[in-house]
Amino acid sequence: MIEELLMAVAGAAAAMGVYTGAAARVVKQYERGVVFRFGRLRADVRSPGFTMIVPVVDRLHKVNMQIVTMPVPAQEGITRDNVTVRVDAVVYFKVVDAAEALIRVEDYKFAVSQMAQTSLRSIIGKSDLDDLLSNREKLNQGLELMLDSPAIGWGVQIDRVEIKDVSLPETMKRSMARQAEADRERRARVINADAELQASKKLAEAAGVMSAQPAALQLRLLQTVMAVSAEKNSTLVLPIPVELLRFLERATPGSGSEESEDTAPSPAVPPAYPRGPVDGAGVEPVEDLTGASVEPAPPEE
Repeated sequence: MIEELLMAVAGAAAAMGVYTGAAARVVKQYERGVVFRFGRLRADVRSPGFTMIVPVVDRLHKVNMQIVTMPVPAQEGITRDNVTVRVDAVVYFKVVDAAEALIRVEDYKFAVSQMAQTSLRSIIGKSDLDDLLSNREKLNQGLELMLDSPAIGWGVQIDRVEIKDVSLPETMKRSMARQAEADRERRARVINADAELQASKKLAEAAGVMSAQPAALQLRLLQTVMAVSAEKNSTLVLPIPVELLRFLERATPGSGSEESEDTAPSPAVPPAYPRGPVDGAGVEPVEDLTGASVEPAPPEE
């Protein structure tokens, strides 16, 4: 009798152990357990830790609640200013309602991926090239709103969307490089012109001061000589004041200006041609260009 009782207890313990092994489940900290009993959803979502289900009757599905990083394949499109670009992005999302993520959509990861691709193509068509290159923060916010609106009904929350890279055609890259180079050259010329204007004003002020004091010009010449002599070269600079040249020009007798005044030719006077007698007496014989000369006949004796 005692042996039969012990055998029954041992059998019950073994059956209990088998049942416990079949019913016991462990849900990790970053997971949530959704139980379906005969295909119907149980209202209670199992929290992390040890939990029990009814074997054969219940089915436990674990849903990862961590943030999922999903790269969006590069999408090619035409911007609003008719430029062909390829844009790729990355989406960060997480499941906030495990039951809704399993019931509302068949595969929430695939659904989010496809929705991100279509939204990215839509953003490309609505934006200009300058916005894609320099105003990405605003585009990221718009893309996040486009994804978050339908995803919230699936129990999924879009945490962040980032545009990673924008690929441009080689011709467009060269055009942008030439534009940037031309803009830098324009700014350099404007800066040089401004510097020349300021320098000319300062030089004009310095010239006014030196003209009032002739000794200042001599000191400036000496400073120039000292600056040149400091360099180790074979150049010899001998500054000659302009006033000295003018003094020598005035002191030289018979300068070029006086000679030009003294030796200036008198105006030409037309020669006076003598006039012959009016009555025609003593007229010189006129040579006939077509024949012999015509002379007056000699008087008869």
